[in-house]
Amino acid sequence: MWATMVQDGQFDQENYNKGPSMPSSPGETHCAAVSATAWVEPHGKCTVAFSVAWSSPKIKFCKGKSYNRRYTKYYGTSKMAAKDLVHDSLTNYMLWEEDIEKWQNPVLRDDGLPEWYKFTLFNELYFLVAGGTVWIDSDSPAENSSGIKSIITDSTKSNKTEASIVHRSALNGSDTSADDPSRSASEEEGEESDTFENCTVNSKPVGPTNNDDDDVGRFLYLEGVEYIMWCTYDVHFYASFALLELFPQIELSIQRDFAKAVLSEDTRKVKFLAEGNSGIRKVKGAVPHDLGTHDPWHEMNAYNIHDTSRWKDLNPKFVLQVYRDFAATGNLSFAAQVYPAVCAAIDYMDQFDRDNDGLIENDGFPDQTYDTWTVHGISAYCGSLWLAALQAAAAMALQLGDQSFADKCTHKFIKGKAVFEEKLWNGEYFNYDSGSSGNSKSIQADQLAGQWYTAASGLPDLFSGEKISSALQKIYDFNVMKVRGGRMGAVNGMHPNGKVDETCMQSREIWTGVTYGAAATMIHAGMKEQAFATAEGIFTAGWSEEGFGYAFQTPEGWTMDGHFRSLIYMRPLSIWGMQWALSTSKTILKPPQINLMDRTPHTVNSSHNEAGVKKIAAKAKCFGNAVFHCSC
Repeated sequence: MWATMVQDGQFDQENYNKGPSMPSSPGETHCAAVSATAWVEPHGKCTVAFSVAWSSPKIKFCKGKSYNRRYTKYYGTSKMAAKDLVHDSLTNYMLWEEDIEKWQNPVLRDDGLPEWYKFTLFNELYFLVAGGTVWIDSDSPAENSSGIKSIITDSTKSNKTEASIVHRSALNGSDTSADDPSRSASEEEGEESDTFENCTVNSKPVGPTNNDDDDVGRFLYLEGVEYIMWCTYDVHFYASFALLELFPQIELSIQRDFAKAVLSEDTRKVKFLAEGNSGIRKVKGAVPHDLGTHDPWHEMNAYNIHDTSRWKDLNPKFVLQVYRDFAATGNLSFAAQVYPAVCAAIDYMDQFDRDNDGLIENDGFPDQTYDTWTVHGISAYCGSLWLAALQAAAAMALQLGDQSFADKCTHKFIKGKAVFEEKLWNGEYFNYDSGSSGNSKSIQADQLAGQWYTAASGLPDLFSGEKISSALQKIYDFNVMKVRGGRMGAVNGMHPNGKVDETCMQSREIWTGVTYGAAATMIHAGMKEQAFATAEGIFTAGWSEEGFGYAFQTPEGWTMDGHFRSLIYMRPLSIWGMQWALSTSKTILKPPQINLMDRTPHTVNSSHNEAGVKKIAAKAKCFGNAVFHCSC
């Protein structure tokens, strides 16, 4: 073939005119090529467009279930759909390029933004397609080639909407069932009252709907190519800003999947590697670590190093993400659908407030996203997430008319905030935890994670502006600037004497996504100069020519000598949290005036304008089957 091409620059026309070729047999190798010829005048130019496409209509997981990919909704399931894909790409690619330019130009032409930031902001999006992404059509039937099925059965024993999921395996002959308080909207007639503990709201159940505007299929992406778990939730907490900003309906669909999971149970036994003990795969009320690996949506929590039902950050992160998404889209239907899971997630955490002071306590093992970094007692990271989640849950409850649950969360918030500041605030920043270990007074780069989401959601700040600014400045001065002059990002842990916290692998690592998150928190606090200087270290070390060469494979983190861990990782998408914080042209749902009320009078909300409305993101279209009648 190449010899023919070299001879006169074209292929044999006689071969072309023989007609269509025969498909190859399995295992058979064929060679094919396309060429085009054009006449170009001196000093002229000519563009020849080529398109390559392939049709792979089904995705099949290891335990047997297969689904139709999302594009089959529009192109069908035939492998010959590749011809239509090629045709549409050749006839529309110029329009697509114009749309991409319209989307990117407001950022690219903003002279107030550093060039490195513009470059990195868009290029970190590589992960949305390179991160093992699976996007299926929600209407595609699940196929079963190994005898494993998922059967949803309605229960009418009470006035609640209830169902149970039964996993049946023809391989082992065993049945395992779990509660699942949701069913499809097509099975629902009218409205019912779903109740969990102290939470009541008239709502449709969590699950897919029949509205075409709402139907975006179901979406999965990996934690990373080395950590093969779908939609790892403690990491999605950071990355989700990209989806909310660019694909809000997909973001809402992921939250629905987790809301459904919160209220489910899987009693199969699992052995946890770190402690050597056993427990059940999925505890009701606990947010799962992930949606699974080999049978996503049906066999969750592929992670088995620790028992994540004892983790202290997952449930607060669920509440915070759901409220942020609700506030950003104004979608009351979504809020009502997931609200029972929000109440369950809050109630589940009561067991970890052992002294009834309003704050959860960590249990002396790495019970958080930093899963090698042990925590004792009250922690800055989990504690701030918990306080933020209480405030968000109270705001959401008021929006949905559930005054009693709002009062419960508000009471806990007021008690817990006072204890949090008393136990952890040292005059400059919040200590890592309230224990007595050698790193309890470490400066954690992520100590204000709860404040980040509070500001991003338009809620009142958790602490006074002075404390927020002081803590962020301490992070900048120590975790950022004392590590290679600020050219590597923010190290996770730093002792107050200026030495890196070497307690464990993760305390001494620089996490790319956490650095972007800290920078976003700085932007919300009005510290843009420090924010860009902090985040630029990730560009310098990871993307620039003088860095370590991690472009388009940004790892979870690296050490000061440049050794990386976990290439092609989800968390660096949190750079879109910075863009979220910078956006000022679009409005967000105004939070209710929840008198949080009996707070210390000097607390100032630096994240609001005079009208009390945080300007952040576009309001997405509400679903057609909304429980509430919205103005949109």
